[in-house]
Amino acid sequence: MPIYMDRHNLEGATAADVAAAHLKDLSIQDQYGVKFLTYWFDHRNGTTFCLMDAPDAETAQCVHREAHGFVANEVVEVALSAVEAFLGRIQDPEAKGTGTTEMDAGHRAILFTDIVGSTEMTSRLGDRMATELVRAHDAIVRTCLRQACGREIKHTGDGIMAAFASATSAVDCAVEIQREFGRYNAGNPEPIHVRIGLDCGEPVEDSNDLFGTTVQLAARLCAAASSDHILVSENIHREYGAASFFTRSSHRRLKGFAEPVMAYQCAWTS
Repeated sequence: MPIYMDRHNLEGATAADVAAAHLKDLSIQDQYGVKFLTYWFDHRNGTTFCLMDAPDAETAQCVHREAHGFVANEVVEVALSAVEAFLGRIQDPEAKGTGTTEMDAGHRAILFTDIVGSTEMTSRLGDRMATELVRAHDAIVRTCLRQACGREIKHTGDGIMAAFASATSAVDCAVEIQREFGRYNAGNPEPIHVRIGLDCGEPVEDSNDLFGTTVQLAARLCAAASSDHILVSENIHREYGAASFFTRSSHRRLKGFAEPVMAYQCAWTS
């Protein structure tokens, strides 16, 4: 059966309310041939996401309607492998010893790195040497991701896309990546310069791509960033909370976005 993810706007709901509703779904799911795999509750925005194996979207809605009446505002079909890559968990939250449940908000920050001038680098150095520099880039970025609990999503050929559970972790990792490349360049005759872009958002944007707009904006910000710079979205700027850490805010016209996008440069060298 296909896998679906839905979104509920439940402003004012608590984690206990959502957990109780989920248990009601589980109690009647077999009657409809549906299996609820897990859920996420974002208390900051009053939204809940459910992941389920169901014959179709309407059948999944029927379970919600009968169990507790909280029907979803949106239901989309998703790829299970993509959900697991971004969120890292496909099972219900486990109860802790305190009697509470640790909730995953389903909110992720996306980070892109890009080696500046990679095409010129390959032309100048040749494929073998350029490949070695890409490997050095990958090693540095992956080490920083492990330290910051980031999850690599894919390799883009001359960069890496990663996901984080929080904007703070993503920004801190981006800063550490740039600092590590600074150390690397100080001791190597062939430097590697990278640019980084970040945005954050919720798991589902459309039926074709998890984090659709969030991924696109993070990638566009990365492409717009200058060498050795970190460019972040307004969402990242707001969630990070340290306004003095960012400079040179400006509206930028980015490919694929109809309206200018506010971007902030991270003052990581200060």
